[in-house]
This record gives sequence, C-alpha cells and structure tokens, in this order.
Amino acid sequence: MSDVRDHGGGLDIAIKEYGSVRNNWIDLSTGINPNHYSIPKIPNYFWNTLPDSEAQNSMLKTARLFWNVPKNANIIASSGVSQLIAIMPNLLPAGKVEIISPTYNEHAAAFKSNGWKVGSNGNVRILVNPNNPNGKHHPITEEDSNNYDLIIIDESFCDVTPEKSLIHLTKQKNVIVLKGLGKFWGLAGLRLGFAIAAPELIESINKLIGPWAISGPAQFIGKAALSDINWISDTRLKLKVNSERLDQIMISHNIKPIGGTNLFRLFEVKDSNRIQIKLAKSFIWTRIFPYSTNWLRLGIPKNDIEFERLSKALEE
Repeated sequence: MSDVRDHGGGLDIAIKEYGSVRNNWIDLSTGINPNHYSIPKIPNYFWNTLPDSEAQNSMLKTARLFWNVPKNANIIASSGVSQLIAIMPNLLPAGKVEIISPTYNEHAAAFKSNGWKVGSNGNVRILVNPNNPNGKHHPITEEDSNNYDLIIIDESFCDVTPEKSLIHLTKQKNVIVLKGLGKFWGLAGLRLGFAIAAPELIESINKLIGPWAISGPAQFIGKAALSDINWISDTRLKLKVNSERLDQIMISHNIKPIGGTNLFRLFEVKDSNRIQIKLAKSFIWTRIFPYSTNWLRLGIPKNDIEFERLSKALEE
C-alpha cells in the first residue's frame, strides 16, 4: 500500500490547474452524497453558549437508537471520524496493526505516525466496511475478534447498506465501530463522527478527545439528521437509482464497473490518469489512486444536468 496520503477532494488544486470557478465544476472525487441533508433552523442559543450535556445526550440517544447499538455498548461523538482515526493508535501500546488493503489510507498513516508497524497480521485489526474504494464488505464473527487485542471497523459508508453493519460486534470488549454524518447525509463540513464500543473503550476514547469536541449546532443538526427517517429512506432509494444510472452511463462508454457502494462507484480503465485529465478539461473532478493505473472512482452525480455533462465529457 502506498505511503502517499492522497484523498478525494482538492478541488481548489484542480481549479488552479484547469481553470474556471468552483460553481462550474462537478466534484465526483469523493463519496459524499451531493444532495445533502437540509439543515433545519438552529436555535440562537446553540451559537452563543458552550455545548451542554443535555443536547449531547439527546443526540447520542438518537444515534444509539438509529444504529441499534447493543445495550452493553456505549457511544461517543467526536469532531468527525478523522479525529477518531487519529487517536485510535493511542488506545494500546505500539505494536503491529493488520489492515486489509487497499483501503482508506489515513488508518495506516495514523498508526505509523504513532510508532506502529503495519502489515498483513498484528494484534490490532482494521476493517473498512464497506471498503473504500472497492465497496467490499467484511463479514466477521465474534470468534474472529478473539484473535486480536482490538478490532476497529470504519463504517463511514455503511448507511447505504445498514443490513451489512457489524455494529452487533460492539458488545465484545475489544471491538470499535466508527460512524459519521459526512458521507450518507452529505454533511462532511459538519465534522461529526461517532465511536461505538464497550464502556471501558469509550471511556479511554473520551479521555483522548477532551471536552466540547462537538459544537452546539452540530449537536442539534446531528439529532435532526439521525431522526429524520423519511429523508433517510428516500435518500437510500435515490442513491441506489442514481448509482445504477452512473454504472449504465459508464458501460455505454465501454468503461466497466468493478465495485463500490451507492455513494461511489469504482471503474476499470486502461489509463486512469488520462481519463482524469480528460474529464478535468470539462471541469469534472474524479478520483484516481497512486497504487493503480487502472482504477477510477466516481462519486454520484447530483442531478440530470451533472449526469448529462459527464456523459458528454466522456464522448469528447
């Protein structure tokens, strides 16, 4: 796995390279839902007071119910899943971590920077479920967890396939599941993530996070987003339809889908760098990977106009 900490996004760099202005670009480089959850009106007191425990507990209770957190597991909120990833290596003395790859590279980077060795086996195991970028799920059992001191399961993209969640494993004392509102709800800028685990692990995580990690407005928005069942149901259906539409457009241009989720799709191409440049000249930003010249990942276009622009750009 490459040591390069590459990511989707970086649209500002693309604009400098290829021109135009942000509003003219279609950013398909991330797996963020382009039709984000609509922010409700936030009461003024959330802006000029410190976040209080009642609002925090109310949000966490809503999250617990939504994700069906086991009774003997606890849940904590953080400033995004990235904050949680960064502190995971500090839960145990440095050892060796097993990461199924290729996958999201911040997990390996976090452990390496804290003195851990990354390899095909170790006393800590990390899974991204579903995996980014190929969308594979990793079914594991309670018996599997007995082979590790700690298992970390990143479910940032799992809200499109809730039936595949491994949340039930958090009743084990050594399993942590990470969730967030950045991808499915499209609220990446909100920076709201969650860790679900046994009470002892949550207590250790809480000490590393510190007080007031979540703003008052984030508490309010988080509770609203997690409890809006109609929006959630409708969005799952729309993302499924649109991801299938994206596959069909790419197939019509002789580009083969090989994986992904309903938030992003992975395609096999002859030269991913060439395709990225081609689309960038039409102001469409995509995702390529340093470890593969044949993989191209696209987020889901927002509407008919974006689908049509993508199809036209592929023809040019």
